[in-house]
Amino acid sequence: MPELPEVEAARRAIEEHCVGKKIKRSIVADDDKVIDAGGLSPSDFQASLTGKTIVAACRKGKNMWLVLDSPPFPSFQFGMAGAIYIKGVAVTKYRRSMVNDTDEWPSKYSKVFIELDDGLEFSFTDKRRFAKVRLLEDVDEFVESMSKKKIAIKALLLDQARIHPLQIASSLSKEQTETLHRCIKEVIEKALDVGADGSQFPSQWIFHSREKKPGKAFVDGKKIDFITVGGRTSAFVPELQKLTGKQLAKAPSKPRKKSNKNSDDEEEDSGEDKHAKKKGRNTELQAKRKPKTSDGNKDDGQAKETVKMTKTKQIKVKETSKKRVKASHEDDNEDAEDSPKKRAKTTKNKHEKVTETSKKVKTSQTNLQQKRKAKK
Repeated sequence: MPELPEVEAARRAIEEHCVGKKIKRSIVADDDKVIDAGGLSPSDFQASLTGKTIVAACRKGKNMWLVLDSPPFPSFQFGMAGAIYIKGVAVTKYRRSMVNDTDEWPSKYSKVFIELDDGLEFSFTDKRRFAKVRLLEDVDEFVESMSKKKIAIKALLLDQARIHPLQIASSLSKEQTETLHRCIKEVIEKALDVGADGSQFPSQWIFHSREKKPGKAFVDGKKIDFITVGGRTSAFVPELQKLTGKQLAKAPSKPRKKSNKNSDDEEEDSGEDKHAKKKGRNTELQAKRKPKTSDGNKDDGQAKETVKMTKTKQIKVKETSKKRVKASHEDDNEDAEDSPKKRAKTTKNKHEKVTETSKKVKTSQTNLQQKRKAKK
C-alpha cells in the first residue's frame, strides 16, 4: 500500500506542477464508498472545484489535501491503493504507482479527475476502493483531529525506532518519544531522497525482510518476528524492540505465524475491530466447549469425571465396532465356504431329477414296444 513517502511524493508533484493554476474542469466518480462529500452529488462536488485556483498542496500523515483560493478543500486518504497520476509526469517510483504511457487515460479507476487551465491533467485513482475523498471546510480542525490517537504505536506509525509495535503511544517516555521522532525524520528523509524506491533503502532496514517467512528473516544477524497489530502484519526485532510497562504483561507468548495472504487485503481502519470480534468469537466458542456445573461455574472434579466418562464411552464404542466388524467378516467367510457346497448340492439334485425323468421315458418306450409286438 502507499506509505507516507509515496503520499509525500504525490504532494510534491502536485506542488511542483499544479500550484498556482486554475481548475478548468473536474470529473468526480459516482462512488459513495470512496467519495465522502457530505451529501453532495458528484455534479455538486465538481462545481465546488471548478474555477478555483490551487494555492498549496499539504499533507498530514498519509492524508493529502489541496488548499484552494476558497473552501471547501478536497482531501485524499490514500488507503491501500490510492495514487496520484499527473499526465506526462512520473510521480513516484513506487512499484504499484508507476505511470505507464500505454495505460488508459483517465483510468477507469479514477475517482477525481482535474484539468487545469494550462492543459495539464491529473487524477486520483483507487483500484481497491479503500481510499476516501472528502471536502473540508476547516483544514485546521482536520489536522488537530489527526493528532488525537490513543492506539498502539504500530497502528499509528508503520515504522519503529526500537519500540515494540504493541506499545501504547501514550505510554512512551520522553526519551522514547524523542528517539521515535528523530528516527521518523531520518526514515522519511531517506525515503524521500530516493523517491520512495525501496531498492535504495539501507540494507539494515527491516523493510527488506518483510516478505520473508518466519524463522528465515534476519537483520544484522538478529531474528525478525511477525505479529498482527491493528489488523496489519508487523515485523519487529524482539532483541531490540521490547515492551515496557503494563503492555509487558499483555504481550503474546508466541509470535503469530505470518499469513500467506497479503496483509493489504484487510482494510486498515477496521483492523482492530476485526481482531476484537474474532477474539470474542474464539472466547465464546471455548466457553461452550468447556464442561460446566449446574450453576455455570467451573468444577475441576466434575470436569475430570466428565472426561473419564467420555473416554469410557469412546472405548466401548470402539469395542462394539470391532465386534461388529469381526462378526461381519465371519459371516462373509462362512458364506464364502458354504457357497461351493450349496452349488454342488443343487447340481446333484438337478442331475437326479434328469436321471429319473430319463428312466420314466425309457419305461414308457419299452411298454409301447411290447404292446406293438402283442398286436402282431
